[in-house]
Amino acid sequence: MSTAQLHNVSLQTQANVYFEGKCVSHSLTLADGRKKSVGVVLPATLTFKTGAPEIMECVAGRCEYRLAGSTEWLTSSAGEQFSIPGNSSFDIRVTEAYHYICHFG
Repeated sequence: MSTAQLHNVSLQTQANVYFEGKCVSHSLTLADGRKKSVGVVLPATLTFKTGAPEIMECVAGRCEYRLAGSTEWLTSSAGEQFSIPGNSSFDIRVTEAYHYICHFG
């Protein structure tokens, strides 16, 4: 089941725009200090790099992803999530809008 709503957050109103607008997100901080971003990836194949570990939670749509060092593409749909280690990367392939929450570790 995907997260439908986040409560008690501080939201950065300026969007983070990546890959010429193919990924747009907003950063937020929960009351307990945890950081997340909420956004959408539009149809494209992109590579993201991570600093801290991340969990990508699919809120709507679907994507295919491939973790660094792997040749296997996996699928993530609404209500599912996948984890990416820190200081790594992942490829994401989207054919329909992929709405997500990125949980930073």
